[in-house]
Amino acid sequence: MECPFCAESIRDEAIACKNCSRDLRVVRPVILEIQEAVSELERLSSELKRVQAKIARLRHPFPNGFKYVVAYIVLPATLLVVAHVLVTIVLDVTPLYLRLASVMIPLPFGLAIYAREQVGLRGAILVGLVTAILAILCMLTITGLNDKVPIVPTAWVEWREAIEYAASIALAFVAGDILGFLIFRSLPKIMAQGGKPNAIAYKVARTLGQHVGEEQLRRRARIVQDLTLAAGPLVGIIVTAGGSIYAGLKGVLAW
Repeated sequence: MECPFCAESIRDEAIACKNCSRDLRVVRPVILEIQEAVSELERLSSELKRVQAKIARLRHPFPNGFKYVVAYIVLPATLLVVAHVLVTIVLDVTPLYLRLASVMIPLPFGLAIYAREQVGLRGAILVGLVTAILAILCMLTITGLNDKVPIVPTAWVEWREAIEYAASIALAFVAGDILGFLIFRSLPKIMAQGGKPNAIAYKVARTLGQHVGEEQLRRRARIVQDLTLAAGPLVGIIVTAGGSIYAGLKGVLAW
């Protein structure tokens, strides 16, 4: 926390400021209560933004729906199709670049849909799948017309390649959404945390070692709580991004 007298950073358990030597025993409970109030205000503000976004979508479904379709489905799908044309037709280079594009293009759109529209995981999965299907259909059509072959794959190998590519696109989009959750909600929540950690964090902290005092236990519980808040999104990003990269590159690199 911050010393109210000299504005220097000090530990939460400090009873005197190491910089100005002022006694904090009287003001410290007030500071902790203010930190808890600020943390709660941040949570309510985040909830309000999500509710407002949902209300806006319900009140104006057609204009907002058109905007979402263009910005988060048509635009990334178009970029993916352009990458497909450049790599496979214009430049005729290794498909590795196309698979890399299947990860790099959808990810920022997934990040943007959370940052701007407050769309959660289920919505990101739906949008990512629709984007992937649209992009794959356009690519198959272009390939069929250019090579004068059937648009619909006729062999299982071709179907598997299309499914892997679609999975890579959808997972990258979801990874971007989870990254947006981590950046715009989880990390600010951790930084705004103050006061007493929750009961679960205290229980975990007690199991990590001997009880060495209330302040030390509280500090340990705070670390546990912060790590818990960040662990979920980080695991989600690792799983979805890793799945996207694996699905995109396994066919090219023969994994």
